Parts: sequence; structure tokens; C-alpha cells
Amino acid sequence: MKRKDEIIDYINEFAFYHSDLNGIGALDKILEGYTFLEALERCLNMQYEEYARKLGRCPAKTFLLIRENDDRIIGTINVRWNLTEKMKQFGGNIGYSIRPTERRKGYNKINLYLGLMEAQKLGLDKVMLDCDANNIASDKTMQALGGVLERTEIDPSDGILTKVYWFNVDECLEKYREQYIDKIELEMKR
Repeated sequence: MKRKDEIIDYINEFAFYHSDLNGIGALDKILEGYTFLEALERCLNMQYEEYARKLGRCPAKTFLLIRENDDRIIGTINVRWNLTEKMKQFGGNIGYSIRPTERRKGYNKINLYLGLMEAQKLGLDKVMLDCDANNIASDKTMQALGGVLERTEIDPSDGILTKVYWFNVDECLEKYREQYIDKIELEMKR
């Protein structure tokens, strides 16, 4: 609750820039008329299997990426497990975003690395992520952290050509540990 205004500002920035809002769990429900408290409760309750399944979703946790030096929300990441059949095809285990005014600074690589760390804590060995084929930044982020392209095809839910990547969680975390652990400490202090 203490970050209510910041989260609303974060969401509004995406609307202002007409940018897709991903990886925010149910917090985007405020754009559909939910109160902040209703959206927050829904977001927090998504970690419970029974609650998530009742809504036709998979369980998930949503995290804020906060820069240390100015305490600003830079991004969000949503880590999901026990995927629905639909999410096994498109969507996958992790969704993420960086606010439009903070893009092209390397934050999403940090964000994804932290998401992979959380996936490991949840016991996930392999995770699937996807992105629109024309989302060059997300595509490069996935490649930079060792994602292996499985396929490129049209997602029937939105008709958009989509790239689907797989990550071996332990392997990616180990391979990029030095590079991203140092970056996490350095970048978040800037």
C-alpha cells in the first residue's frame, strides 16, 4: 500500500506512451475500474493455487524492480508456475516490463535475471517466455540471458507473430552470474 501512488504512476506511464503493460500481474486491473486495493488483493492472492485456478489462471507472484538510489519503480516481473494449457503454449512462466522512460538502459536484463532467480527458488528447472516477433528489445533480452528459441508462430489469442524461448534456469543463472549479479548491485544504485 505504501507504493500505491508509485504503482499507479507506473501503470499510467504505459498508458501515456501507448505501450503494452506486461509482467504486472493483476495490478493492471485498475485500468478496468478496480480500486487499487481490489487490484492489489487480487495480485497478492494469485500466488495461491486455488484462488488462481478459480479465475482460470495459473499461480503467480509479481515483483517490483526498484532502483535503490532514488527508490523509483523501474520495472515489474511476474513469475508463474503450474501453467494452464494456454500458458504452456503462449505466455509462459515469466512476464516482464520496464517503464517506457527507463528503457534502453539494461534494466530488463537485470529484471529477467532476478526473475530466473525467483523461478529457481520455486523449483522450476526450465521456464518458457515469449515476446512479439517485432519486440526487438525483449527478443535481445531473452537471447542475452541464454534463451533458446523454440518456435516462431502466430498466437491465436491475439493474432500476433510470437517468438517462444526456453531457459534452463540453473544453467542460465550460473553462466551469467558474474555479469548480472555485479550489474544488479551497480545499476540499481545509479
